[in-house]
Amino acid sequence: QVQLVESGGGLVQPGGSLRLSCAASGSILSINAMGWYRQAPGKQRELVARISSGGRSNYADSVKGRFTISRDNAKNTVFLQMNSLKPEDTAIYYCAAAEGGSWGYWGQGIQVTVSS
Repeated sequence: QVQLVESGGGLVQPGGSLRLSCAASGSILSINAMGWYRQAPGKQRELVARISSGGRSNYADSVKGRFTISRDNAKNTVFLQMNSLKPEDTAIYYCAAAEGGSWGYWGQGIQVTVSS
């Protein structure tokens, strides 16, 4: 089992920045990728960014150039730096971990609200 705990969400004005953190614990040696999803009210959950165990990252088109995913393997933590935030980035953000190609582990979710 893997446990994921997110932190760092909150309320920010348009154009502002936030950094989300996700601390992983448990059977983390089985994890080969970690990522961030988000779900806005009335919308499906979507993949925002993912990073492989080797450090390769991918982003949704809507966040490219604004968001950066990174990981600290020594601390078993993954980060999502979010810059130039827009109201449409408002959502619950979920940390996820993949084992064998399947996103099998999820955090509890954290609210990010972008509003003036």
